[in-house]
Amino acid sequence: MSTRSLVRFSRHTLKQLKFVLPGGLLTYYFDSHDVLLSILRGEDGAGSWGRFAARVSLLSAAVTVSLFLYVLILPLIQGEQPNYRHWRQSGVLSRVIPIMTTSIVAGWSLLAYTLGHWSSLGYIEGVIAASGLYALAFGLLGLLPAPKVNRQ
Repeated sequence: MSTRSLVRFSRHTLKQLKFVLPGGLLTYYFDSHDVLLSILRGEDGAGSWGRFAARVSLLSAAVTVSLFLYVLILPLIQGEQPNYRHWRQSGVLSRVIPIMTTSIVAGWSLLAYTLGHWSSLGYIEGVIAASGLYALAFGLLGLLPAPKVNRQ
């Protein structure tokens, strides 16, 4: 591995750490992962609607991660590097990116509402805790290396 790629790797890692560190600290401070798990288990009076909302928010997060990973491995599937800057002109990206964006917004909104309504966090702390979880998740996803395909 050359020095130039290490410098690029380090810059990229530092950029992602801007999401990982605050997200991890917020997740730890609000214990949001444990709060979400207790809602999923129906503890603290969450009830069936709370469990349902938590499951749907996790499903939306799973859709988001799956689509992100699909976009990440797209070069290996198609055999060519997609033009991410002009994603609207790409057949596959023009369908995947709006669905992924919708799943991000819907999942985060539902997670914030779920944490705010069915836990002791309240709505403001629920929004902050959901933002921390999403920042942590996106920061960690951003650390995954994108495969490069050589153009012929």
